Amino acid sequence: MDIAEYAWIGWLAVIAIVLVIEMLSGEFTFLMISIGAAAGLIASLVGAEIWLQIIIAAVAAVALLLFLRPPLLRRLRKPHDPMKFNVDALLGMPGTVQQPVTPIAGVVKLADGQTWSARTAMASEIPAGAVVYVQSVKGALVYVGDRPPAIAPTA
Repeated sequence: MDIAEYAWIGWLAVIAIVLVIEMLSGEFTFLMISIGAAAGLIASLVGAEIWLQIIIAAVAAVALLLFLRPPLLRRLRKPHDPMKFNVDALLGMPGTVQQPVTPIAGVVKLADGQTWSARTAMASEIPAGAVVYVQSVKGALVYVGDRPPAIAPTA
């Protein structure tokens, strides 16, 4: 019995084990190694000697680690998501005053259709029907002003 005849079974085992490790780590390192092992499997199936299968697998894995993994990681780890969610999406949003807004009471309807209890830091009252902009959100209250916030918050 020649071990090279059954090397494909070993390659399948290596691929399966390394893929399980990749699922636990999620760093693409073991994925590249498993693809290299797949190249070794292909070499085995076409009848290459065992030493050549190992060299092919190693070269493929190293090439993938050097050239494919870094761009995949960069794409995965973008500095921030350009889409704003939750409270961040409300900041700067325009709205219409439903009930006059003062430092102690008021209701606004925002551009997205939500109705919020509102307050203002201004000394004067903002009348019903006026256009306001969300300056901040604290709990279930939006603090509004007559201009958009000067500096957009960062995520």
